[in-house]
Amino acid sequence: MPQSANTITTVSHQPSDSSAQEARPARKVTVATLAALRARGERAVFVTAYDYPTAVFADRAGVDMLLVGDSAAMTMLGHPNTVAVTMDEMLVFARAVCRGARRPFVVGDLPFLSYQCSDREAVRNAGAFIAAGCDAVKCEGGERVARRVRAMTDAGILVMGHLGLTPQNMAQLGGWKVQGKTLAAAELVLRDAVALQRAGAFSILLEAMPAEAAAFVRERVDLLVYGIGAGPHVDGQLVIAHDVLGNFVGDVRPRFVSRYADVDDVVTNAFLSYAADVRSGRFPTPEHCYPIEPAHEAEIRAARVAGAPSACSSGSAGSAASPGSFAPPAPADAIASAGAAGHGASPAPTVGALQ
Repeated sequence: MPQSANTITTVSHQPSDSSAQEARPARKVTVATLAALRARGERAVFVTAYDYPTAVFADRAGVDMLLVGDSAAMTMLGHPNTVAVTMDEMLVFARAVCRGARRPFVVGDLPFLSYQCSDREAVRNAGAFIAAGCDAVKCEGGERVARRVRAMTDAGILVMGHLGLTPQNMAQLGGWKVQGKTLAAAELVLRDAVALQRAGAFSILLEAMPAEAAAFVRERVDLLVYGIGAGPHVDGQLVIAHDVLGNFVGDVRPRFVSRYADVDDVVTNAFLSYAADVRSGRFPTPEHCYPIEPAHEAEIRAARVAGAPSACSSGSAGSAASPGSFAPPAPADAIASAGAAGHGASPAPTVGALQ
């Protein structure tokens, strides 16, 4: 089916040799680091992360920046858009990512209605992200949220703006539509960018904009400008981790995404193999079982063959439970008393140890 000029579609890509990419040294990325990258003409590597393992993997790969995005509503929670995720949910994701990200600069994404209602709410919720370990926060909008941005920056919080396609007001935009397609439209984005700059933002993210329009904005502001589907003329590239890894479950397929793995197929095939092994009896094998002393193993096996009731299936004193019945273990204090009477109490096992 032919694509509309406004439609965001997908492109698949496989790198020729991803193993050749060298990880950056493990010095913590700061705003000064990001400014130095721009000064040297180096683009920052920016991806989303919502959990501890992804943050660790990105850290190992030398990723510069991580966004704990409200896109978690779609990628992690299965919602059809980003507005359903709550502040409490976002903080769970943020804490997990910050535990795994030692080097990257971490940005927490303020969810819908967590900053729009008042300066107080904006500062309180932005502060919660910083307390969770984030280095900065991101919010959507330009002139209409400049007052909130000023309140947050006055509170000592680094703020990244988000312009172009802003998913939190998707209904106003008429859907997943490319923004800034004319000079007049690009000038509107620039006006919002200038408002954010004056409010104290350190950076903006431009989403779903033509490359020339994004360059037009970047060249006219004194901000770090990152892009997600905004062409190459920006200071760094953001992608959704699930799009890059190929494990997003949903219908949105952005044109600007290159897929570097097919994790969806890997995970599905792994579960299929596991299910087949369980149903056929190939799993577990002896190597997956905990060994015991041969004498004890033989004793237990003999009891199984003989059909003798186990201690935990015994009924009242002196009577055996019927085959197949189960009685719960005696309370711990009763067991301890019985063990202490003339025999000495046995030492308690180490909590959590598998022996």
